[in-house]
Amino acid sequence: MLNHRSENLLERGIRSDSDRAAFFRFALVGVTISIIDAGLVYVLKDLPGMNVYLARIFSYSAAMATGYVLNRYFTFHHVDFGRKLFDQLIRFFSVHSVGGLINFGVFSAVVYLGDRAGLNSFWHSLMPLLGVWLGGVVGMSFNFLVSRKLVFDA
Repeated sequence: MLNHRSENLLERGIRSDSDRAAFFRFALVGVTISIIDAGLVYVLKDLPGMNVYLARIFSYSAAMATGYVLNRYFTFHHVDFGRKLFDQLIRFFSVHSVGGLINFGVFSAVVYLGDRAGLNSFWHSLMPLLGVWLGGVVGMSFNFLVSRKLVFDA
């Protein structure tokens, strides 16, 4: 249970319009969508006709759509949106597609290197998860810096 001081700090962080608070909220959204992303990779990768790379494309798309909604109404709740929803969606998906390519590149490198490293089955099975997380951190950093100015006008 949170004490009163912690509750005030958390509430200030959620309501604040500072860049630091917005990045914290963006990171919370990032954690949420990485759980969606990683979970879907593991659910989809073993389905007939799927592999880990194709599963990641589907999982990232679902995570990106969730991320848009959470970032619009949670991360950048303090911004008075001058853009129409459709224009903002186009900008969001454009920026996050580039971030997604960066993310997917890191993910693919981790999975590929894991395949080549001759790891035992336990460590080999963790490589997609490690790839999602490392790719997510790199992609999130890019997405925040660019989204803040080009999408949400913060």
